[in-house]
Amino acid sequence: MSNALTLAQFPVPSTAGSIEAYIQAANRVPMLADGEEFELARRFRDDNDIEAARRLVLSHLRLVIAVARGYLGYGLPHADLIQEGNIGLMKAVKRFDPDRGVRLVSFAMHWIKAEIHEYILKNWRLVKIATTKAQRKLFFNLRSMKQSFATLGPDEVAAVAKTLGVKPEEVVEMETRMTGGDIALEPTTDDDEDHYAPIAYLAAASSVEPSAQLERKQYDRLQDEGLRDALARLDDRSRVIIQRRWLVEDGEEAATLHELAAEYGVSAERIRQIEVKAMQKMKGALTALA
Repeated sequence: MSNALTLAQFPVPSTAGSIEAYIQAANRVPMLADGEEFELARRFRDDNDIEAARRLVLSHLRLVIAVARGYLGYGLPHADLIQEGNIGLMKAVKRFDPDRGVRLVSFAMHWIKAEIHEYILKNWRLVKIATTKAQRKLFFNLRSMKQSFATLGPDEVAAVAKTLGVKPEEVVEMETRMTGGDIALEPTTDDDEDHYAPIAYLAAASSVEPSAQLERKQYDRLQDEGLRDALARLDDRSRVIIQRRWLVEDGEEAATLHELAAEYGVSAERIRQIEVKAMQKMKGALTALA
């Protein structure tokens, strides 16, 4: 029996426009009673009833929105987080067994979070900070387990390691990675005379030593010639996707996976696959140039 689901199969509210309008539309979809939910799930499982699956997905869009909202601190577009969560929801609907007596909301939570986690790990930073199972566990739990913004002490490290079932040194390493965030170049608006932003003490361009200037020129060449060459190696669709997602002009907003999926008539998952493959190809071209 083939019962694969994609967003293109039925008209869920679109995240391509206003995210507030999407949330309002999703919240207007009525929730299902226990019996109705189980009956719809059986119709999809036994008869491949896509309409039944559509109703199950629509009635749980608000759950995806609530889960996605908890990951806004990673700096990724809310619409993309919701889109990834929707993919996880559809996977959950496909695998849901109503005869177990468990509500879909409980079963779907794992699949929704799994898709969002995978998206965050692939896109939060160019240098991946969580590659092993233990690192992933730390990445998504360490921030909430810390009692303050201060560095963990030995006792706190040991407690976190014991709770998550990882090694203390892995806790220390992940905390170091996660605290290596961006620092504002310009000063804040607090008007604090004792506060010095990096712009106040960074060396002027005229004082840069020759080796640093050569390094900068090499970097600029890679950014200019290398980027053009890497983009030229892509097919037209891949090139447009990379440009719309990552190379927008100042003041412009990057396109979301859902927007590009609607333009090309494919699923958001397909757009993401094309994007990942294109980025890998461009990385290879840039590495060869260096």
